Amino acid sequence: MKNIISLLSRILLAQIFLISGYGKLGAGYAGTGAYMTAHHVPIILLPLVIALELGGGLSVLLGFQTRFMAAFLAVFCIIAALIFHDDLANMIQKIMFMKNFAISGGLLLLTANGAGAYSLDALRTGALSPKDAK
Repeated sequence: MKNIISLLSRILLAQIFLISGYGKLGAGYAGTGAYMTAHHVPIILLPLVIALELGGGLSVLLGFQTRFMAAFLAVFCIIAALIFHDDLANMIQKIMFMKNFAISGGLLLLTANGAGAYSLDALRTGALSPKDAK
């Protein structure tokens, strides 16, 4: 049961990064760039943010280099909360701030516990045994 829950947790955590990164491509690029600029963050960082969200989301989803990427994404979420959701008098911004911290909490659990048996990390290290596959 633990391995199934770990897989489900990775899917639920990864989806926000994959959807967010994908949404910044195309039409969403200009709006995100303007939002970043309004918060004094250079727009030149936007391609890196997109790459981190898509690459990090995929890494978490597949369970590849999970501990490292989950820790990196946790720090990213905390920094994003502090920069972009700092108006805590505004209820929406306060919710977004808390959402980023909650996501960081889930990512830190992945950092501490790893991806579980149903992951590329487990296949790569030989930790997935026939017993785990049942």
